[in-house]
Amino acid sequence: MGQGLEPIFTPELPISAASSTFKEAAFKESTFTNAYEFTQGTGYQLPEYPFVPPPELATGTTQRHAVVIVGGGIAGLTLACGLARLGVKCVLLDEDNTVGVKGASSRGICYTQKSLEIFHKLGIYERIAAKGIQWSVGRTFAGADEVYSFDLKQQSHYSLSTQPPFINIQQFYIEGYLVERIYQLGHVDMRWKSRVTHFEQHHHQHDSKHASFATLTVDTPAGSYILQADHVIDATGSHSPFHAWCGATKTSTRGDDRWCIADVRFKVRPPTERHTWIEAPFNDNRAVWQHLMADDVWRIDYQMAPNANAEEVSREEAVRERLERQFGKDVDCEIVWVGPYAYRSQCVDKLRIGSVFFLGDAVKIVSPFGARGGNTGISDADNLAWKLAAVCKATAAPALLDSYHEERLEAAKQNVLVTNRTARFLRPADGMERVFRSAAISLAKQYPFARQLVNTGRMAVANAYTRSGACAPSGGFSAQNVALWFDARGARAGTLNDLLLWCEGRMLLLVFGRIPARDVPRLRDLALRLPVRVVQVVETKVTQRNAHDAEHPVAVEHVFDLQGHLRRATLKPSERWTLVRPDAYVVGSGESGPAWRSQVTAMLSKAIGAAP
Repeated sequence: MGQGLEPIFTPELPISAASSTFKEAAFKESTFTNAYEFTQGTGYQLPEYPFVPPPELATGTTQRHAVVIVGGGIAGLTLACGLARLGVKCVLLDEDNTVGVKGASSRGICYTQKSLEIFHKLGIYERIAAKGIQWSVGRTFAGADEVYSFDLKQQSHYSLSTQPPFINIQQFYIEGYLVERIYQLGHVDMRWKSRVTHFEQHHHQHDSKHASFATLTVDTPAGSYILQADHVIDATGSHSPFHAWCGATKTSTRGDDRWCIADVRFKVRPPTERHTWIEAPFNDNRAVWQHLMADDVWRIDYQMAPNANAEEVSREEAVRERLERQFGKDVDCEIVWVGPYAYRSQCVDKLRIGSVFFLGDAVKIVSPFGARGGNTGISDADNLAWKLAAVCKATAAPALLDSYHEERLEAAKQNVLVTNRTARFLRPADGMERVFRSAAISLAKQYPFARQLVNTGRMAVANAYTRSGACAPSGGFSAQNVALWFDARGARAGTLNDLLLWCEGRMLLLVFGRIPARDVPRLRDLALRLPVRVVQVVETKVTQRNAHDAEHPVAVEHVFDLQGHLRRATLKPSERWTLVRPDAYVVGSGESGPAWRSQVTAMLSKAIGAAP
């Protein structure tokens, strides 16, 4: 029932287009130098990409583009890759010619299941899984005592997906994989060493709410030029010049919490677990984080005194002294990188101003507790990519783009709130906050109920959308990338992502169980009129004993959910159908009945911005 296209998942097609990898990888593994400079990042050698003079410099003309992304960090690259996968042309401008940040650290390291599911759709997950470190067990200590431990694989938020709860890997690896994937897919004009120095919006004569296009002035090594864009995506980070150019307002707080990172390689490896100390005896009873990344490099975060001097805590002697206090005098290790930092939180009030959409750290800054920084930017990009593609292809109304602000601002505010609470627990004010923390730690050592009060970072999950105009009250949550089958024998396995990739930016309507014969032509007509593909989900296996009563697929496009994982991931037990967006968020679901097809139609209109 998919707009007259070929039947889904024919034997000749690859089982999982999302899991393809690159045989010829141009992005080399990171190497480390022995020359150690504090806060300069010389321990990491990053790839460099060539500057190519843009056509505007040769022709002297100003070209108009549908989408221009400014900033080639993890959020901007994820958006560019998402648009490329959907066949939408765009320009990406980055003032550097590499991934990561020259003179900075490995930055983000901990990538959530939702981010990994997104990377699975984009075709780079297998490389991340092969390079990174999977983990699910975390242990929390107070002094010398273990307060509690957890295994994320046992939690319902993570248990159904084919991707693990977390993978630790240096951020520049993921950015490098994204760059290579973008070059492979095409559609994206990657312009390195291109800095935007001026910006101006041009409004509709009779519509001051939305700008018709924007003009950007770009400086390059070969000279300056001007280009125009219908949609400008600001992925330039927390110090974005677009905030001032657009008059963006924001809420900011800055605390006195100080930390120092040490990226270290040990001759003898500690356990591959997330260890956190609330009051580490080897760090003056301050907090410590310990994570393993790729290349046998450990990220260790040491909480410093509020008045700590950045240069002093970054000295090699000071770093090695902390490592010896933690691991013993005979610790044999190589220091790869060190950098001090301070936390602050910030969130813009509007994610869209005219033709500009803020993305990633240009939206919000959070403390890194719970991996809610870069992962939020990845989800920002996944949210915006399919909406921009649908509007550019005229399969959705321009009003759909307003839902980006509604959904991702809610996510940003929630993540700021959660991380600020963790920061207060780890750096409590004198008085009641410190008394509460001491009491929570003491109780948690003896009573399981009190462990939820110990806040060393609430691990990130996909944010729910409760205020979205593009989702029904029954939707607004992310469906995990569950396994399913394309034949009754279970010989041909796939995932929900495979269905979403097959939809090519359309909505996915899953109809569970029997489909009456009279509904088949009506559903086929629905798929012809609206940007949706319909798939029947068969939930029982046909055997000789139940051949008469069992569900038989009547739709050409059908899958088997014999373990019930797809049902659990997308709807309630009593419901029959669910509508899933290209970003794997559920628009809504419902039960069977005489009006169910009209409910689906109304929900589709809401999902594509056409509902009043």
